Amino acid sequence: MTLTQYPAPDERTVNIWLGWAHEVAERAQAQGHHPFGAVLVGPQGNVLMTQGNVDTVNHAEAVLARRAAERFSPQFLWHCTLVTTVEPCAMCAATQYWAHIGRVVYGMGEHRLLQLTGNHSENPTLALPCREVFARGQKTVEVVGPVAAMEDRIASLHMNFWQRTPAPTGHELKA
Repeated sequence: MTLTQYPAPDERTVNIWLGWAHEVAERAQAQGHHPFGAVLVGPQGNVLMTQGNVDTVNHAEAVLARRAAERFSPQFLWHCTLVTTVEPCAMCAATQYWAHIGRVVYGMGEHRLLQLTGNHSENPTLALPCREVFARGQKTVEVVGPVAAMEDRIASLHMNFWQRTPAPTGHELKA
């Protein structure tokens, strides 16, 4: 699939978009969910939809990508950007790929998230960066992130959450 993406956003725009995603993550946490937030930004820079984390397998990015694929054409989505607080996991990156969303912007890397969550059973992190997932595909998804200006802000939300949220018993992960 060969489609032309619109120009990359500048640093100021990226920070604004990540601020929107961070607000979604804060709302998700306030509703008792994991503090992840995603925003779909259209070709003109407008918010098309938002999504917070639902549960351990319904991540904000994957749910948003599925909703977007139901609502918009692949050609339109290729010109859109999925903006998310944390680097998409392999599941979310693959869902974005198949939804044909042409760009992802993320604030904090998966490796930093792992430092904050440890082996918490509600977030068993895979050591598989989204760039590697996208590199295996037949089309090029543009990746922007991590964004240093937003990492500490996003990390503080996760630090507060994972340190005070006990892992369910009986679901311990190997060390």
